[in-house]
Amino acid sequence: MNFELSFTNKEITPWGGMVFLKQMLDKIHFKEHILSCENLPTQNSNRGHKIDTLLESFITSIWCGANRFLHTEVTRSDKVLAKIFDWETVPGQDAYKRYFSKFTQGTNQAVSHHMFKWFFENIQLNYFTLDIDSSVITRYGHQEGAKKGYNPKKKGRNSHHPIIAFVNDIRMVANFWLRSGNASSANNFISFLEDTLSNFGNKTVGLIRLDSGFYQKEILDYLESKPKKYIVAVRFSCPFQQHVIQQKSWIPLDEGIEICDSIYQAQNWDTPRRVVIVRQKLARRPNATGKQLSLFPEDEIYKNYRYSAYVTNLDISAPDVWRSYRARGDAENRIKELKQDFGADSFNLKSFFATEAALIFVMVAYNLMSLFRLFVLREKTQKSLSTLRYRTFAVGAYFEKVGNTLKLKISLVKKRRKWFRGLWDYPLELPLKISNA
Repeated sequence: MNFELSFTNKEITPWGGMVFLKQMLDKIHFKEHILSCENLPTQNSNRGHKIDTLLESFITSIWCGANRFLHTEVTRSDKVLAKIFDWETVPGQDAYKRYFSKFTQGTNQAVSHHMFKWFFENIQLNYFTLDIDSSVITRYGHQEGAKKGYNPKKKGRNSHHPIIAFVNDIRMVANFWLRSGNASSANNFISFLEDTLSNFGNKTVGLIRLDSGFYQKEILDYLESKPKKYIVAVRFSCPFQQHVIQQKSWIPLDEGIEICDSIYQAQNWDTPRRVVIVRQKLARRPNATGKQLSLFPEDEIYKNYRYSAYVTNLDISAPDVWRSYRARGDAENRIKELKQDFGADSFNLKSFFATEAALIFVMVAYNLMSLFRLFVLREKTQKSLSTLRYRTFAVGAYFEKVGNTLKLKISLVKKRRKWFRGLWDYPLELPLKISNA
């Protein structure tokens, strides 16, 4: 087919579906909440962008696919998108960098608390599960806090080692701290947990789940002193492996899976604790997770199994303890989505606290998207942002004035228009009610 190339002055956006996110932000009064935060750095210049515009446009850029500051220029050049969100001027990458560079450690803590507390104050949810995990973000420059530490994929590279808290029930971030690359998983954990719990107000955390990086006496003692229900993966030290081989009461749970309920007291513990041990036979389950007993690598009895173990103060059955902990794996999926779809591993600046500030608003972008998926789309299976981006948001649109009315004309086939109209008309008001709360 032969055709000629021509041009138009009509302003068209490839992100017409963003109108639904704009409507959600209006209904939950997001701009008003930003402006109510007294701890946000001010703009000293009359020519500076409005703070609500800066932060809303940064978040919108992430939703549109930006995973580094340079990519935000795409949003800046989209005049229709600016009109949808009512931005008088659209910041460029340097405006975001300058603004986040104004943040300090105290500012980050206050702003983070303000934002996360607002999310959970306005969701009718109580007695939920909290998962806390750490991650490694490899750095290639000379950023503050980027140091050599545990980095399984890029050994020897500098990195940051953030710690993140997730509310599993609604797939939202509850707290985020950036840490230097040489920090251990459990570094400053108790302070982080106390800060996280303060974000929930009077809501109850029913269960806390942690991996073996947090298997420490001080942490277990703290959780029991609150008291908080917990499941923590056990680290397979030599004394614990000796405890495992002493167990005789293995109960078959499924083909190739056996479970054991025991009482164990480590040398530095003040009291014995309940430990659930699971072993999976490799002949039956070759892809089983867990560890082999390193003390007995050649022993026929033990080398055919992979073991995992969990210390807990729950009074439910041993199989339920294991099943509950397995659901914690969703936290790893959340971290993966934060990195791949929200740029959590690539928004960085030279200043440590500027990087942390930018990543706090990456977490805010993630939580707002979770609200959209949970309360607007209301689908049984929550789609990733990369899927939604091309299924819901990447829709061509332009503005047209009809009489005295400004209309956004969305390019959409007829069979999809009813579904889109349903999103537009969906009622939403605070507090947000979860159907199975």
